[in-house]
Amino acid sequence: MTAYKKREVVQGVIHALADMPVVVLTGMRQVGKSTILQEDPSFRGRRYISLDDLAHLEAAKRNPEGFLRGDAPVTVDEAQKCPELLTVIKQMVDHERKPGHFLLSGSANFALLKGVAESLAGRAVYLTLHPFSRRERIGDVNSHPFLTEFFHTLEIHENRVATIEPSEILLGGMPPVCLEKLRNPTVWFKGYEQTYIERDLRQISQVSNLLELRRLLLLAALRTGQILKLSELGRDAKLTSTTTSRYLNLMETSFIIRRLSPFLGNRTSRLIKSPKLYLSDSGLSCYLTGIEDLSSSTHEPLWGAMCETYVAQNLSNLLEAHWPQARLYFWNIQGRHEVDFVIEAGRKVMAIEVTATSRWTEGDLTGLRAFLGKTPNCHAAVLAYNGVQSVQLDARLWAIPLGLLLS
Repeated sequence: MTAYKKREVVQGVIHALADMPVVVLTGMRQVGKSTILQEDPSFRGRRYISLDDLAHLEAAKRNPEGFLRGDAPVTVDEAQKCPELLTVIKQMVDHERKPGHFLLSGSANFALLKGVAESLAGRAVYLTLHPFSRRERIGDVNSHPFLTEFFHTLEIHENRVATIEPSEILLGGMPPVCLEKLRNPTVWFKGYEQTYIERDLRQISQVSNLLELRRLLLLAALRTGQILKLSELGRDAKLTSTTTSRYLNLMETSFIIRRLSPFLGNRTSRLIKSPKLYLSDSGLSCYLTGIEDLSSSTHEPLWGAMCETYVAQNLSNLLEAHWPQARLYFWNIQGRHEVDFVIEAGRKVMAIEVTATSRWTEGDLTGLRAFLGKTPNCHAAVLAYNGVQSVQLDARLWAIPLGLLLS
């Protein structure tokens, strides 16, 4: 087994426990939540309960009040499996509001689960554990992220870095795959897909046709990094728009996909305009689309989309852990200009365009230049390319290696 590797979200959990009576850590199944709760030194001294244990689950359902009784702070893993427990936690918090009393985890987004969000409203703070970032995988979580420092200072102290290897994108960030060096990751991903569809989604909501759901998941993987066109996706999946929307909501609730809102001046429009669709892990996305080798990546049509998906999961991880007040968007103007990612923090904005190649051309800068022209409060626009050297191209325009941007 691989030794425990520190995860960046831990510090956020510690800070939240100091203020809130209930802290909820959510994320994809097998992303490492239970490992953190059991092995990270920060959480020693807490009573740990896993509702994956059938005996614990039965006891919690039979007598939730007695199950939680005690003065020690409690950690409940897979807490969404017992809604009765959450109702009792609400009552206990209302009776005595002790910071850090309950640390809950689950493989579903509690804020989106019917009934659960209402039970914990005003009493809980939610944090998401994403697949392993590049920083976490190589064990470099103690340094400040380059991106946050560059956003505020616009200074680059390290000029040359290593490139992103295709194998990093192919494996993604699921711990059993990217850390334990499985002989055949495809077998693991196959089991993950089966468990996710046949077990996890049925626990969240009854799904009558698993083949329909699986087909939609495969089609979503083929569209990772693209603007979501619900009617087109539903047509290809041979589903109604209502069913397509319901299944996508289930996938988002269980963190398999994420939807990125467009960056628009009108904040209401950000909520109603078509989002961008990403699978949450590039390794899972490669598996679902049948990509087994990216060593000759220039010949793989989905290479750019998989690289962008890998960057999306890294940026989401970084913002969740170090920059929760920042928001991640994309920018698109009627198909004429596009920028892959826009980070908004306060009144400042940074635009990031990703190219998977080690060389870039003037054409790669078109979207960034258009965004700079239309967004006065954009103080930095970055072309993130898979090279080794940083270059300032204009007053607010840089070319920065992906390896540095994600460090």
